[in-house]
This record gives sequence, structure tokens and C-alpha cells, in this order.
Amino acid sequence: MEKRKRRDPHHSWAEPFKIKMVELLKMTTPAQRKKTIEEAGFNTFLLKSRDVYIDLLTDSGTNAMSDRQWAGLMMGDEAYAGSENFYHLEATVRKYYGYKYVVPTHQGRGAENLLSRITIKPGDVVPGNMYFTTTRLHQELAGGTFYDVIIDEAHDPASLHPFKGDIDIAKLEALVKKFGAKKIPYICVATTVNMAGGQPISMKNLKEVRKFTSKHGIKIFLDMTRVAENAWFIKTREHGYADKSVAAIVKEICSLTDGATFSAKKDALVNIGGFFAVNDKKLYDEASNLCVVYEGLHTYGGLAGRDMEAMAIGIVESLTDDHMKARIGQVIYLGEKLMDAGIPIVRPIGGHGIFLDAKAFLPHIKQDNFPAQTLAAEIYIDSGVRSMERGIVSAGRDKNTGKHNYPKLELVRLTLPRRVYTQAHMDVIAESIECVHDRRKKVRGLKMVYEPKYLRFFQARFKRA
Repeated sequence: MEKRKRRDPHHSWAEPFKIKMVELLKMTTPAQRKKTIEEAGFNTFLLKSRDVYIDLLTDSGTNAMSDRQWAGLMMGDEAYAGSENFYHLEATVRKYYGYKYVVPTHQGRGAENLLSRITIKPGDVVPGNMYFTTTRLHQELAGGTFYDVIIDEAHDPASLHPFKGDIDIAKLEALVKKFGAKKIPYICVATTVNMAGGQPISMKNLKEVRKFTSKHGIKIFLDMTRVAENAWFIKTREHGYADKSVAAIVKEICSLTDGATFSAKKDALVNIGGFFAVNDKKLYDEASNLCVVYEGLHTYGGLAGRDMEAMAIGIVESLTDDHMKARIGQVIYLGEKLMDAGIPIVRPIGGHGIFLDAKAFLPHIKQDNFPAQTLAAEIYIDSGVRSMERGIVSAGRDKNTGKHNYPKLELVRLTLPRRVYTQAHMDVIAESIECVHDRRKKVRGLKMVYEPKYLRFFQARFKRA
């Protein structure tokens, strides 16, 4: 009898957990979904959760907590001041991220508000590796102007550059020459870059940025919402890091910055929470004082003690290699199925989801008719899968001219919550997108009929053009 070859334990992967509780999902018909999306103004943010089958709207706060995190909720010290859970969170941040001071916030944008208000003056410019919606808005509300200094490859969905989140040093140099270093309060470095398709920045590039900022006296603040995912890509793509743990790489990333904003609703696997972290005592004092105004006392920042406890536990879980291998592995599984079917996506596959190239998917729809918004609606009608737009609607309007910003990337984001869905769900998603792709020439665009003042992609309404 032929001896079977021993299977390589590293050849494939499986989730490093087992399921002990399930949430039942509602199944609907295409006719029901068509009526529902029309009532929601063709905006997937305005759909009711009960009408969604597989929810890929976001990975923010939609993750499944572990048994240890749930147990941590029972250890909540709900004292108004000086909660034990805050000190556990503070110690965890210091140990795993290395920052000296921590101010908890209700979520990431609370931290963005604190950072913007204490560092930006009217007329300042803030460079970053591609904008993010809430980050840019807080910078603008504080009187600053965002400047994109990401490498050009990040704006090309087909580029296979392994680190499309890298910053172009020449673009930084040009800004310093034009405005002067004193007009640049900090450089915002996102790990990973959401709007580019979950693309990472390399350690090599971050070290170059640190060298540049040290020369010019400019601070670096990290948007570390998905820093563990970025670390995984450094581990698997960058020379010299294959044998280092995700936790060690994350600590090195943080060591090259002056502080960070963090939405714990992503990497840290909780449903609510975030923090502002910094090494400068003066900035910490200002932030903790401002926290009292906008969030709550600086030892709870708008969170219950139990939420801070779950966050501290989730941070540790997020930094394990087994967790990250499975997390990114599921994203890659879906991406490869779509590529095999000829579906245009942002490449290389990013960290927290798959980004469909709506311009290539629906080339007959002009950007003014919102191809990504249209595609997200069509996918929902086909299968009940909820995704979201990351294109002209998300880009908003120029604050000076009032005209649409026209991003080069017109994307639909299929964001995978952590530890929530199975591979069978990924198969359903891929099959649905293939069905929409087969009938793509029949799809009609949209026109906007209601536009809110801020962050319009959350609440705008549309109808068929």
C-alpha cells in the first residue's frame, strides 16, 4: 500500500477557535431586498440590520469577542474615577504598544478629535498616507488642511506594490519647502491604509519617515486602528521580519512614532472603545483635560469599566500570530475566489477586507453617477450581502470650492468582521458578486437626492439616474 505523504501543517490554516454560540440570520427574497434598498435611498448604511444576511459594512465594532473578553465584562469596576479597568488598560498599552500615557475615548474619532484640537492651529497642514474620512474632517474642523503624501502606486488598483501604504518622502519634502516645518504639527501615518484597500506601510519606509521628521522637528502620530494587520504584512512581505512575532513588530512600529489614535473596535476585537496615546507629558495633560469636556473623566473617557477590561484583553489576543494568520487568511480566501472569477479588485489583497474596483466593474457608469454606491446596492439586492462605498461619495466635497472631490479609487469595500463568518459565507459572497458581474451591463447608476453637511456617505440618499 502506498504510504500517504504527511500533510504540511503550514500548508493551510483554520480558525484558531471553536464556536459555542450562534446568532440566527434572516433570509429574504430579491423582491424584498429591492424594496428595502429603495426605501433606504440606495445607501447600505441606512438599511436595518434585520434585513441584512451577511454584513460586511464594516469591521468596526462588529467582531466576535472571546470567552475571556466576555468574562472580563463581569470584572467591570464601574467607579466614576480611577477604575481598576483603566489601570489594566493603561498597563496593557504600555506593555504591548510602548506609549507612556493613555487617554481612553468612546471610539477612534474621539481620539482624533483630541489630537486635532491640541495640535492643529488654523492654517496648519497635515500630511498623511491617504485621507480617512473622520480623520480629515477633524483636522479640517480644527483649521488644518490635509495633504496626501502616499506613493502613487496606492492610487492604482492594479499595482502589485507590496506596501502601497508607504509615504513618498519627496512629497513630504515639497510640503516642508512650501509651508515650512512649523506649519506641520504632525504627520499622520495610517496602519493599514483603509481608503487604499487595507494596504500596509513597510517598516523600512516608516524608519525613513522618522529620520525625515527628526531632521525637521515634526511629530509622527499613528492611526493604529489596524496596526496588528499591518504587522502581519511586514512579517510576511518584508525582508528580515519573517521570524519576528506580530507583537514584536507592532512594538517596533509604535516606537517609531510620538503617539497614536486607536479605534479598539477593529484590532482589539471589542464593540466599543478607543484611546489616545502619547509620550509627551504636556500633550497628555492637554488631552486628558479636553477629554473631560468631550468624552468623560480621563480614567474612563466615555466607556464603562467593563468595556476597558474587554479592550485590554482584546489587545493581547489581537497580537497573537495564530489569530492574525486566520484573520488575514480568510480575507485572502475571498479575494482569491474573486480574482479567479475575473472580478476586478484592489491588489495585492489588503488586511481587513476586499475592495472591488467599481470603475472597472461598471465602466459604463460615470463617476458622477456613483458607480461604487450603485454596485454596493446591486450586491445587496442580489444576495442580502451588505457592503459599503469608498469612492466619490466618501471623498465628499472640496472645502473651498464646494465641488465633488474625484478620487482615483472608486471602490466597494467588503469588510470582514473578525471571528464572525465561516468559509461557506465567503463562498456565498463570491457567488453573489459573480452574478452581479455577469449582468453588469444592465446596471444603471444613481443620483444623489439628499446630502448631509458632514460625512455624507453615512446618511446621503439616492435614486436611480
